[in-house]
Amino acid sequence: MRRWLALLVAATTSVVLIALLVPMALLIRAVAENGAMARATASAESVSVAVGTPELPVAVEQVARPVTVFLPDGRTLGAPAPLSDAVRLAATGRSVTAAASGGREVLVSAQSPQGAAVIRVFVPDDELLHGVREAWLALAGLGLALAVLGIVLADRLALAVTRPVVGLAGVSHRLAGGDLAARAEPGGPPEVRSVALALNHLAGRIGDLLTAERESVADLSHRLRTPLTGLRLDVEALRDPEEAARVGARVDALERAVSAVITDARRRSAGRETCDAAGVVRERVRFWSVLAEDQGRDVSVSLPPGELPVAVGGEELAACVDALLGNVFAHTPEGASLSVRLAPHSSGAVLTVSDSGPGFDPSLLERGSSGGGSTGLGLDIARRTAESSGGHLSVRSSPSGGASVEVVLTRA
Repeated sequence: MRRWLALLVAATTSVVLIALLVPMALLIRAVAENGAMARATASAESVSVAVGTPELPVAVEQVARPVTVFLPDGRTLGAPAPLSDAVRLAATGRSVTAAASGGREVLVSAQSPQGAAVIRVFVPDDELLHGVREAWLALAGLGLALAVLGIVLADRLALAVTRPVVGLAGVSHRLAGGDLAARAEPGGPPEVRSVALALNHLAGRIGDLLTAERESVADLSHRLRTPLTGLRLDVEALRDPEEAARVGARVDALERAVSAVITDARRRSAGRETCDAAGVVRERVRFWSVLAEDQGRDVSVSLPPGELPVAVGGEELAACVDALLGNVFAHTPEGASLSVRLAPHSSGAVLTVSDSGPGFDPSLLERGSSGGGSTGLGLDIARRTAESSGGHLSVRSSPSGGASVEVVLTRA
């Protein structure tokens, strides 16, 4: 927007300046030419007064410009000049001006006892355009200064409009990343301030809805656990031990499923959590290292020395690491090496899990797709973890020919 406004103002200013300065430049040139011709005419008239008198040679010498007097008897006084058609026309008693080589000539007819004499004053082009070039340069400099000033003012005006808009975009991205405390600072034109107030109202409304959802989840927990408790009591009251064990196992499975649903709902409705990514990854790699040692896998680990806070909960990040490492153990042959690297990133942190296995197709990023007979939810869990923190997940080939999964997480 700043660039377009600057271009618009530059084009408009240029059109206005051209419409103003070009006629002014032509006027300056006409005024300079008219002044030079007027001075030449005055000089010729001062000489014409002395025609027919003995003071004519003195009058010609006193004029500080080339003057030629064509006498009726054919003689000339002053600077040599050709007998042009304009001189012959002036000899008939008419005063004229005509173009000449290198300038213009002013011809004034004066009567003497012997006949009509013609006084010719030559005005060179340098005198006709005296001061015109300097005036034109001054006008060009003024026009350029006005154009630059207009562009600078347009840029300042555009900045006053774009800065609040950029701030609104940043707040919207923070809200999309889960930072529900983000609020826009109303500023700029009234329309932009109205958008900022509307965005703040929307953010507040989202917070209210999430609060209501958390209350609904808490109520759901109580509503589901009460009948489950009653069902468990009924199971314990069964007289057949085998039937009680079978139904009890089903009740346990149902309770675990309900607990998982409630936990997932609470996690989605809760505010943004944070954790130390380095500590979580270190703990999960230590857990999987036991299985890696049993299968003869070389494990390469690279972690930052200090804490690396990210905008994702510890349990969620642990599930992401488990999903990625579980994919390596499930879809690569025993003995295939793997590498876990956690490093700072411009947006927060980047977790990279690579292996030396056969690799897999990036289409496994689609939920439910799998190349090894599994549900294909592992990478989907990692992707949702990255996106919940405002980051992203990418899959590519590792240097050893296997797969390399990169999870970018935003900083807390």
